[in-house]
Amino acid sequence: MKPVNTATIEFLSRSANEGFARTAAACFAAQLDPTLDEITDIKTAVSEAVTNAIVHAYPDRLGRVKLKLRLFEDSLLEITVQDWGVGIADVAQARTPLFTTGNEERSGMGFTIMESFMDTLRVRSTPGKGTTVTMRRRIARRLTAGGK
Repeated sequence: MKPVNTATIEFLSRSANEGFARTAAACFAAQLDPTLDEITDIKTAVSEAVTNAIVHAYPDRLGRVKLKLRLFEDSLLEITVQDWGVGIADVAQARTPLFTTGNEERSGMGFTIMESFMDTLRVRSTPGKGTTVTMRRRIARRLTAGGK
């Protein structure tokens, strides 16, 4: 399946860039004419994925985070967040609700939240090499004036 539009943004793993990433994703998704609820879901999922990369992938240093946005036919949005950090030893365990490698301030709900707001979630990781999170969401087509 070939995308009809793409955008890629790379930034440092600074917490200030989480807001930038979620806004960029929302702006890119806007071309599909999503509802406010759909935009909120997308922003929340991106926020969780980027925060995971910032907090867990690079716990003691700055690193790179890449946000890749792709649109496909039939209003399918694909969002990929990639890092080259510490990686995840056990992805299944990391996807378990309440599991966290962070401190007591972390809820351990990041992957659960991403999964609940997107249609699909795929997590690939290699310890010492990084993690790639790919999320997809189909945006419902809305009727325009005249019923088309």
